[in-house]
Amino acid sequence: MKRIAIIGAGQSGMQLALGLLGAGHEVTVVSNRSAQEIRQGPVMSSQCMFETALQAERELGLDWWNDDCPPVEGIGLAVPAPGGGKAIDWTAPLDSPAKSVDQRLKVPAWMAEFEQRGGELIIQEAGIADIEAYGQTHDLVIVASGKGEISGLFERDAAKSPFDKPQRALALTYVRGMKPAQPYPRVCFNLIPGVGEYFVFPALTTTGPCEIMVFEGVPGGPMDCWDDVRTPQEHLAKSKWILDTFLPWEAERCKDIALTDDNGILAGRFTPTVRKPVARLPSGRCVLGMADTVVLNDPITGQGSNNAAKCADIYLKSILDHEGDSFNTEWMQQTFDRYWKGYAAWATEWTNSLLGAPPPHVLKLLQSAASAPAVASTIVNGFDDPRIFHPWWFDALEADRFLDTKAREAAGDRFDRRDFRRALGQFATGVTVITSRAIDGRRIGMTANSFSSVSMDPPLVLWSLAKEAASLPDFTGGSHFAINVLAANQHHLSRQFSTALPDRFSGVDCCEGIGGVPLLNGAIARFVCRNVKQYEGGDHLIFIGEVEHYERFDGEPLVFHSGFYRVATRHPELPQ
Repeated sequence: MKRIAIIGAGQSGMQLALGLLGAGHEVTVVSNRSAQEIRQGPVMSSQCMFETALQAERELGLDWWNDDCPPVEGIGLAVPAPGGGKAIDWTAPLDSPAKSVDQRLKVPAWMAEFEQRGGELIIQEAGIADIEAYGQTHDLVIVASGKGEISGLFERDAAKSPFDKPQRALALTYVRGMKPAQPYPRVCFNLIPGVGEYFVFPALTTTGPCEIMVFEGVPGGPMDCWDDVRTPQEHLAKSKWILDTFLPWEAERCKDIALTDDNGILAGRFTPTVRKPVARLPSGRCVLGMADTVVLNDPITGQGSNNAAKCADIYLKSILDHEGDSFNTEWMQQTFDRYWKGYAAWATEWTNSLLGAPPPHVLKLLQSAASAPAVASTIVNGFDDPRIFHPWWFDALEADRFLDTKAREAAGDRFDRRDFRRALGQFATGVTVITSRAIDGRRIGMTANSFSSVSMDPPLVLWSLAKEAASLPDFTGGSHFAINVLAANQHHLSRQFSTALPDRFSGVDCCEGIGGVPLLNGAIARFVCRNVKQYEGGDHLIFIGEVEHYERFDGEPLVFHSGFYRVATRHPELPQ
C-alpha cells in the first residue's frame, strides 16, 4: 500500500483518487473548494465525453448519471456560405453515444464518495510549502491543478507548445428551452471562417437536461466580444446576438432559450500549453503533473475532459503496475510518456491544427464528408480517438489517398462497414504485437489481434496485415517475425504499437530472438516464426509462419472485445 497525495479535485484528480482508493492505497485529495462551493459555483467546463473516456469511468463504477444524462448520438458540421445558407452541411453518428455531465454535479458526488470510502479530503489553497509537506508524508504527490502559486511549478515545453498567447476568446452558455437537433441529438459544430467557431450539444446540469453553447472567437474579431459583459442576462443576450448575426439556423433553435441558472455562464481565454511533467520542489523532491496541468488544449475539439479521464486511467494503471518502493523521476517521466505518446500528442496536434486557417486539403476532406458517409463517420469518431486523423489530416497526398480508399470501400461494400466491424468485434481475442527486422535492420512492430494457430505438425500460425499498411514491405521481406502475446498490464504497449510513432520501441523493454527479431519482455507468450508464405486475403495479406522457438510465462492475458480492452476471469458457474 502506498500513500499518495493528489492536488486538485477535478475530473482527473477525483477519478484517479477513487481508482487508487479502490485498489487499496491510502489517498489524500487537496481541493481549493468544498463540494458545496463547487456545486453552487460557476460552471467549469463543457465536458463532452466520448466513449473511451466514459469507459474509463465505467470500469471504476463511476458512471452514475447514465440514465439521466441525454445522449450525444453524433456530430455535424456546418459552414456558412458567403451569400447566405450553408457551404458545407453534414452529420454522422458516433459509434457509441457521448455524454456531458456538469462537473458541478459530478465532482461533489465523487468527493462525497471518496470520503465515504475512507479517503482524506482536505479543503485548502495549496501552495508550494504545502506540497513540500505532502511530499514528506506521502510516497507520491500528483498535481492535477495548475492554479495559484503552483501554476509556475511546471516548466513550459517549448518544443511541444507552438503558441505563446491565447488563440480564441472563449465563452460557455448553459441554456434550457432550445429546440432539439434533428434527426438525432448531436454536437452541432459550426465553423465561421475568419470569425470563429460555435458548437452546441445536450448535457445534464444541476437543474436537469440542458444544452451547452460553446463560443470560440478569433481574437480581435466580432466574436471576441465578452469583455464588456457584466450580468448573466447580458451574457445570454450576447450569445443570441452571435447566432442571429452569423448562424441563422442555430438562432432558429434558440428563440425561447433561458439560462439554466445564473452560474451557467463562463468567459475567458488561455494559451494552449504543454508543460514538462516533472517539477522539482525547492527541497529537491519531485512531483508529477497530470491532465490540464501539463497538457492544456483549446476546447475547440472538446478534448479537455477526455484528456483528463484518459490521463487518470493511464496514471492509475501505471501506479498499480509499479513494483518499486519509490516513485522516482524516471518512473514519472515514463508514466507521462505513456499518456503523451499513446494519446495526448495526437489530440494536441489535431486540436492545434484547427486553430489556424484550414489548408485546402482539410477543406476538401470536410466538403467530401457531405457526400461520403464513410469519410464523415471517420472524422466524427476521431473525436473519441484523435490518432485516427494521422496522417491524412495533416498531409495533402495522404488526404487524397484516404479519400480514394474510402471511395473504393464504398463502391465495394455489401454491408454497413461500421456495423460489420461491430459484429466482428463480438468475437473476443487476445492482443499481440508482431515484431520483426526490416531488411535495413530497423526494428518494426505493430499491434494485431488476427493471430491464430493453423497447424500442430508442422507448427504453423498466421496473422494478417492490411495491404495499405506502410510496414507491409518490411514484414514481407523479413526472414522471421515474432508474435508477442500481451499480458493484461501491457495495454499501453498495444496502444503504442498501434500509433504512428517515429520509434514504436521507445521505452520498451526488449530482448532479441532468432534473426534479430525484437521480443517484448513481460509478454505471457512469445513465438519466433520463420516467414514461410503469404496469401492474398482481400484487402489484407495473410502471413503464415512456422514456429521455430516459443516461450510461455505465467500471467493474465490482455483481451479485446467490442472495441475495448478487457481482462479475463474464470466463469462463475464452472468449477475452479
